[in-house]
Amino acid sequence: MASSAPSTLHPGPRRLAANTTASWNRLGRQVQFYVDTITGCKTAVLRYPSELLKLIAEMSLGVGALAMIGGAVVIIAFLTMSTGSMIAIQLYPQLQEVGVDALAGFISALLNTRFLGPLVSGIGMAATIGAGATAQLGAMRISEEIDALEAMGIRAIPYLCSTRLVAGVIVVMPLYTIAVLMAYVATRVGTTTVYGQSSGVYDHYFNTFLNPMDLVWSFLQAVVVGLVVMLVHTYYGFTASGGPAGVGEAVGRAVRTSLVALVVVTLFVSLAIYGPSGDFNYSG
Repeated sequence: MASSAPSTLHPGPRRLAANTTASWNRLGRQVQFYVDTITGCKTAVLRYPSELLKLIAEMSLGVGALAMIGGAVVIIAFLTMSTGSMIAIQLYPQLQEVGVDALAGFISALLNTRFLGPLVSGIGMAATIGAGATAQLGAMRISEEIDALEAMGIRAIPYLCSTRLVAGVIVVMPLYTIAVLMAYVATRVGTTTVYGQSSGVYDHYFNTFLNPMDLVWSFLQAVVVGLVVMLVHTYYGFTASGGPAGVGEAVGRAVRTSLVALVVVTLFVSLAIYGPSGDFNYSG
């Protein structure tokens, strides 16, 4: 009895220390997985090109019933189009109230390019491509397909995760191009057609304040967002456990984590790019 007494002393600090240690160990395993996935990209490209091409087609155009509506391309395009429409619906009347409604084109060039385009594209990617990758890998994990691959001598992380990471980064490039174009078109149509602003006035302010370097930075930001989304979702799918319910839980945790990561990445990338000077001069 005397030997077991110390284990019952101070249960609160002991539990806190155990939880902290477990959290740090989990974080370490997660970082190690990310490193292994990124370093396995070369192997994925050189040794599994057919799998990579299949994943690119699957992520962009979808499979099964999803392919009938165009897959992630159409879903992300509609998401950004709705965001662009909301800019016209919400901001144009407010600009009109203070007598600067001519600046609607400037608002579109600023918000759609720098902030909303990459962020909304990342949200759409997390909800479609990322969630699908988590569900696929989770189903393979609980059915012991991943263990079977490793038993056959196939490195599971490069074959399953690195290929999805490369495919996701490749797919996000045309996806973001279509998404930001749809955002521009939706804002322009809402401002000029619904509210009746002159298209010449809108185009003048839009073209004046649309900085080409902003498009380049926005494109790179979208690539970083796609990288983060695929890393998070492949990790949660690869480490899923607990049967079908565990796969659903992994998808939920992956989406939640990726959405938080998207906001953090957008914040820090925006601060790094536009924080010092903003690269913006209101003139002309």
